[in-house]
This record gives sequence, C-alpha cells and structure tokens, in this order.
Amino acid sequence: MSREILTVVETVSNEKGLNPEDIFEAIEDALVVSTKKKVYTEQPEVAVRVAIDRTTGDYDTYRYWTVVADEDHEMPACQLAITDLDQEEWSIGDIKEEQIESIEFGRIAATQAKQVIIQKIREAERALVADAFEPRIGEMMYGEVKKQTRDGYIIDLGDNAEGYLSRDQMLPREQLRAKSRINAILYHVNRENRGAQLLLSRTHPEMLSALMQKEVPEIAEQIIEIRNVARLPGTRAKIAVKTNDHRIDPVGACIGMRGTRIQAVQQELDGERIDVVVWSDDPAQFIISALEPADVSSIILDEDMQTADIIFSTNDQLARAIGSQGQNVRLASELTGYKLNMMLEEEYQQRQQNESKAFIELFYERLEVDKDLAQALVDIGFTSIEEVAYVPVETFYDIEGLDDEAIEMIQERAKEVVIADELVKQQNMKEPSQELQELEGMTVSWAYKMAQKDIITVDDLAEQAVFDLEDIEGLDSETAGKLIMKARESWFNE
Repeated sequence: MSREILTVVETVSNEKGLNPEDIFEAIEDALVVSTKKKVYTEQPEVAVRVAIDRTTGDYDTYRYWTVVADEDHEMPACQLAITDLDQEEWSIGDIKEEQIESIEFGRIAATQAKQVIIQKIREAERALVADAFEPRIGEMMYGEVKKQTRDGYIIDLGDNAEGYLSRDQMLPREQLRAKSRINAILYHVNRENRGAQLLLSRTHPEMLSALMQKEVPEIAEQIIEIRNVARLPGTRAKIAVKTNDHRIDPVGACIGMRGTRIQAVQQELDGERIDVVVWSDDPAQFIISALEPADVSSIILDEDMQTADIIFSTNDQLARAIGSQGQNVRLASELTGYKLNMMLEEEYQQRQQNESKAFIELFYERLEVDKDLAQALVDIGFTSIEEVAYVPVETFYDIEGLDDEAIEMIQERAKEVVIADELVKQQNMKEPSQELQELEGMTVSWAYKMAQKDIITVDDLAEQAVFDLEDIEGLDSETAGKLIMKARESWFNE
C-alpha cells in the first residue's frame, strides 16, 4: 500500500499541478476519517492522527489526548485530567498519544482521499484564478456569454476563466444571448469556496471610464484625465475631465468629430446619455459646470459642510437644473460631492430675510440690546453670539453711534452668554430641536426655556396645554396657545 500512496501522490501532482505535500495531507485526513469510522464508530470525538513517511509511503496511526485542568475535563475520549497524570512529567496543554493499528489504504480510504484531493484541487484552482485576476480589479473584461443562470450570466473570459454577471449589475432592459460578446468591469474577486469567483458589472462608474479610455486616445495617453464619474446606469451619466495640455479642449476631445466618440460609448451602454463636464479645483465653478445646461444666477458654498445653495433667476432654469425626475441635480451632486439646495431668487431672499429676523431676535433676546442695535449687528454680518464676543473691536466701528465703552459692554455680555451655553453643554442639559426653534412664532429664548421643561421637539410642544407654559417669561397665554396649535398642525396633515 505504501507504493500505491506514492503513486497517487505523484500522479495527481503531475496532472493537476498540486504541491505533493498538499496531497499527502489529504490522504492523511482521509485515513483519519476512515479510521474513526471503522474503529471508533461509537466515539466520534476520539482524536486520531496519521503520519505518512514522505519517502517510503509507510504510515503510522496514533490516538491522542490533550492534557487539561480538572474543571475543563469534559471529553474523556480526547482529554486527560492533569491530576490523573504525573504532574512532574505532564503540563496542561501537552499531548499524550499512543500508536494504534493502522487500517489499510483500501477502497474506502481511497474514496475519502479522492474527495479531499478534489476539494484541494478546487481550492488551489480558485486561488490561482484569484491571484491572477485580483490585480485586474477595475479593468474592463471582454468575453463571450457562455450560459444563462436564474440570476445572471456566466461569461467565458478565456484561459479557463469564467466571470459572473448578475442581473443587478446589468443595464435596465438589457438582454444577452448565448455566444454574444460583451464588455464588463471586473469589480470583485471572491476568494471564498462558494459562489461565483470573478464578479462583473456593467453598471459601475469604472465601466464608463474604461469605455471612454478605449474610445478617446488622449485619455489612454493621460493627456486628458478622468477626475470623477456619476451614473444612473442605462439612463444618464456625467463624467468630469481635466486636460493636462492647455492646447487641448477636454470636452471636444471626449465628444469627438460630430460626436463619434461619445456615440460609440453611448451605444455600448444602451443609449445612456453622457454629459462631459470640465473639472475645476474651484468648487463653485465645478458645480456650475456640472449643472449645465442650466444657467446659475448665483451660488453660496459651505465647504466645511459640503453644501451649496444654488440660486436661479427663473423657473425654467431651475427646472433645467433639476432635470427629468431629478436626474441632473442628483448626478451633479454625486459628481461634485456637494449637497445641492436649489431655489429661486425670491425663495433665497425670503430665506435671508427669515434668517436676518432670527439673528435679530437672537441678539435682542440674549444680548439684551434694542432692536435697532440688533439690526445693525446683523447688517454688518454677525450671525452668532461667539462672533460678537470675540471679533476685534474695530469690527463694530461701522455701527454709527457706538463708542468703545458700549462695544466693551456688548462683548462682555456676549462672552457671558457663550460661557453659560458651554456650561449647559457640559452639564448635558437638553437643547431644543432646530425644528422647535424655527416654529412659526417661536423665539430662541422661549425654545430654550421650554427645553428646560423637557419640551424638546415640536411633537413635545403639541402635547402641552396652555397652563404648562404659563411660567415662561415673556410668553402670554394667547401666544402660547397659538404656538401649541401651530405644533399640532402636523397631526391634521397626516
């Protein structure tokens, strides 16, 4: 039998390209399984090992036990309690074994070995495929449709490699036929033992990038650089490009003479409309380009929050910017990385007025200044108590009639408010929700005083009665009733 084992190892190793050591281990595992089935049928937990001599093919079989502490001695078939042994010779964790009679490498053992070897062959083949294709993730693959499955298609990529294109990675309404040729992006290599291994996609942004690189030589030569891609697969896409040679128009190069280049890409993507946008390191200019064909009237950026208010002069331009079913603005937002708030000039002016009123109310209530001075603070650009507290004194000089003593008093009061607010935060005191603060008729001061009574949200306010708010300074019963009814409007709109 020793010669038979060596023959099996040599044959399989030569035919399948497997490491002989892997095959020896597979045969040892098979002999262990066969031994336990034949000798220890009633004790499946018995621990057995088989050792094959790699030179002669002879093998020995051993039964072994692990030395454990008394409290861990739960499986006598494969464990020994430390107190049952000579503790000068043995320690917890040691392995005690004894040689037992080996079974023959007969038909049953050979069958077991064959199953294990087949499994190892599959694992080795998957590992080879993974090693070969993992560096190519993001690359476009060209293959032939081999067959259809319930949820997708098997694509023959050549060299005994197959990819899997699931339906959710295909373009809408796309149908494939056996033997048809297809392009797809390799987006993932699955190293697990189950499931498809090379996963393909026709919907990933990299698919559009790869097709553009194929059709536009300037991109392949890195004269033009693709900076970002946003897609609604099969419907519309935007691609941001930048030229590294000022003599070359990146948009014109990507579109091609009479649109031939871009049309070739669109045809491959089932008519997907593609907008080519000039990339800019100026976020405002980039956003304006991304929203074409709409004409932007003005734009206000918040780079810290990655948001932008986009203002349009007419409804027609606003509709163009939004696009059919919101496609244009959605793709522009994804392309630029900014959340885009679209509005008409009238809406923006109204919002500015509302914000100004809120700031005036904030300064009036919390800094205890008169309305004219609160208005003047807003007019020169103050939008928070912190700004009032810590800006240079010279900033206030544009306010007529305000001397240094008055400026010092205002800033001291502002610092007191800032410190008090910080103490509130440190003590984990609750703050009113933004929605409650912005409720029609509400003041910031009232909202904070309500928060002290655990009225945090608009829904909390809606559940109150007028007498619950009677002790809030400056809030009369009539106004309290109006605020409660305003808060309850959501109940009737549901």
